[in-house]
Amino acid sequence: MALSSISLIADPSGALYWPEHGLLAVSDLHLEKGSSYAARGQLLPPYDTAATLARLTRLIAHYAPRVVVSLGDSFHDGGGPARLGIADRDNLAVLQRGRDWIWITGNHDPEPAQNIGGAFHESLTLGALTFRHLPTGVAGEICGHLHPVARISQRGRSMRRRCFAADATRLVMPAFGAFTGGLNVRDAAFADLFGTLAFTAHMLGATQVYAFAATRCLRD
Repeated sequence: MALSSISLIADPSGALYWPEHGLLAVSDLHLEKGSSYAARGQLLPPYDTAATLARLTRLIAHYAPRVVVSLGDSFHDGGGPARLGIADRDNLAVLQRGRDWIWITGNHDPEPAQNIGGAFHESLTLGALTFRHLPTGVAGEICGHLHPVARISQRGRSMRRRCFAADATRLVMPAFGAFTGGLNVRDAAFADLFGTLAFTAHMLGATQVYAFAATRCLRD
């Protein structure tokens, strides 16, 4: 995948790797979503953080990045870091060891958290690319927030998968968290962001990413 003439690797896990900088980006982890819902009386299995960190562990082992960027809504709410279990907190510390770790603030977690390592920024600009949580539509932007998913019909079967939504200069990351939902790329929010339906949905498969024109994608 190329963005603003820069070569990037769209991983089928939903992460993005920038080889030139050894940078691995993920978005919308929504860690501790299960415990957040439980506090409000809506019980979800309490394993979302462990499952999400396990997937991230496999990615870091594969790419050995020098920098990890989490593009906002890393925690489901401001109290999420304090609710991290000991095992998950220790796992996170191991993942951060020997590399730069950057937390981009999001709408669910707008304030820097304590005792979870890493550095907090509203955005990160490296050369022609800017990493942030909320999309603004400017060229060179890599953002999250919208949780894009695409649905297509092929050979009589309908499939709905998380996806990267991108044109030549802007990219919206899929949500990486275990308990995260998604917004169909045919929603008006994407047409408003890209200014057109002339963008591509890069759907996540088991071992690769499949590109489909947004115009080919179906509404939910």
